[in-house]
Amino acid sequence: MKKSYMNAAFGMYVNYFLLGMVNIMLASNMTFLTRQLNTDGAGISYIISAIGIGKLLSYWISGVLSDKFGRKPLIITSSLLMAVFLVAIPLSPTYQIAFIFAILAGIANSAMDAGTYPALIEVFPKSPGSASVLVKAFISIGAALLPYMIAFFVNRDLFYGYAFFIPALIYFVNMLFLFFVPFPNHHKMVVEGKRGSNEEEVFKEEPNMWKEGAALVVIGFTSTALFTVAQIWLPTFGQNVLGMQDTASVKLLSYYSIGALISVLILAFLLKNVVKPVRVLLVYPLITLAAVVTLLTVHIVPVVIVASFFLGFSTAGVFQLTITVMTQFFYKNKGTVTGIVATAAGLASILLPLATGKMSQTGHISIIFIFDACLSVVGICAAGFVNYRYNKVMPSLPAKKEKTPA
Repeated sequence: MKKSYMNAAFGMYVNYFLLGMVNIMLASNMTFLTRQLNTDGAGISYIISAIGIGKLLSYWISGVLSDKFGRKPLIITSSLLMAVFLVAIPLSPTYQIAFIFAILAGIANSAMDAGTYPALIEVFPKSPGSASVLVKAFISIGAALLPYMIAFFVNRDLFYGYAFFIPALIYFVNMLFLFFVPFPNHHKMVVEGKRGSNEEEVFKEEPNMWKEGAALVVIGFTSTALFTVAQIWLPTFGQNVLGMQDTASVKLLSYYSIGALISVLILAFLLKNVVKPVRVLLVYPLITLAAVVTLLTVHIVPVVIVASFFLGFSTAGVFQLTITVMTQFFYKNKGTVTGIVATAAGLASILLPLATGKMSQTGHISIIFIFDACLSVVGICAAGFVNYRYNKVMPSLPAKKEKTPA
């Protein structure tokens, strides 16, 4: 990686640090928003779902625009739109206006993904897996810090919107910063790929979008579905199945989050020295399946805590690595294929809450985790096929150590 691109990488990671806050911002301020918008918790959940709708509607076009016009314009635009969303929500006078701005946030998220993941792969061509999975680490750190910022303002009886305005200001400043820093020329990267400058881009046979491409799209869906189910239903599982108190059951999400953060830090090292991203796509769903089966069969609190940790550990970074592998197969259209995988993920983020909500009405929360186990089996099968195709398509070259992304 050229030293001149270090600033671009820094700015992109800052965006995802802030996105970690945005992802839980509405849910974390639900009490204030329900009063402001004259609605209830369900109404705020619909606004949250509007973010998913915005992503789903725009991922494909964002990917195409990324390949056509470059990564930098999309990333800068996404920073500006996120800043607008964060300022607008606390100032929205009606529910309908807040809903529209939530859709705008989803569009911003899709532009950020379609620009950033290909850009990081181009900035760190020798360590794409490590570079991509570190995105998840920055998201996790941002999500962990937001509750403390909210508590700071609440404890001082200050306007809750300050927790929105500070990330908005950082987004705006970061947008100005990114405007003036250089990015890799994505057209040049494709030309170099054609010349075989990177080992991932020299194939024994041409990749097939309807084979490994389709399987990776399935993994994009299942990887998002798996962590969506866990994040929504782990506390309820603790309450209904184990008889845990509300506060104790919520802590299962803390163990889940700790597992996720530790996982991405370990992956950043292993992908640099030891493991190919495609292998992680197979191993992690196996761990997820083992953790879910443990939840369903061993109803002992300490065991469930350990299983929650490994659920977080094994669902973290899989989506990012799916994009990495997809761009290795189809490097000429990194933005477009990123948009395709992310569209599948966006679909999962909308459908899974609806489907599992219907299942919860049976009164048997275990059904949701049986369904979760089935999703992990689908992910394992798809990952097994991708590994098979990877061995057939990619050249048998000695593994090179990746350079650590700064």
